Amino acid sequence: MIGGASGVGKSRAAAQLAGESDESKGFVVEFDDVVSAVEAMTTAEHHPALHHFDGIPDTARLTVDQVLDLQIATARALEPAVLGVVRNRLTVDVPAVIEGDYLTPAAAAEAIREGRAAGRRVRAVFLHEQDPEQILANYAAREPGSGEQRHRAQVSAAYSHWLADQAARHGLPVVECRPWTGLAGRVEGALGQDGPVLSHPRPTLGP
Repeated sequence: MIGGASGVGKSRAAAQLAGESDESKGFVVEFDDVVSAVEAMTTAEHHPALHHFDGIPDTARLTVDQVLDLQIATARALEPAVLGVVRNRLTVDVPAVIEGDYLTPAAAAEAIREGRAAGRRVRAVFLHEQDPEQILANYAAREPGSGEQRHRAQVSAAYSHWLADQAARHGLPVVECRPWTGLAGRVEGALGQDGPVLSHPRPTLGP
């Protein structure tokens, strides 16, 4: 499982890890697809926790903290869906890398416990990028036609801090995204260690 905020490089790292598995070629499960399916099958009336952003056409009109709170609430509401995906993966032998913005450290820690109980190895790592300017540049490179997305980048950086702090609390590895060169190797190194591990000192929430 590879968690992290939007625009920090999860998809690239996941693709590299899936393609370089020592056991056999794996594949990537993009949890964002699951999120879209869950949202399409539910309504704000019956599942309000999954529809915090409904009726907000432009999140830039909200403060960074307001959007962050909604994103965290949505991620927590999606934790049962995360565990549903992991439980399904535990029934087959083909390796997979699950990546997504809404993977929470709490869900990852529970998935690891359930995997251990089932005699299977589930591992999780969280990528961290603390600089909103770097995330802004990443968006510009990835989505050149979308214009400047400064507010979105600021939210993503704040969410990255929250994820890193939560991962530390659950004893899960946190890997800095930069330098880009060698990121997949650093992720593999973090995943290859048993027990709680941090690749840098315990992070704290940003201002």
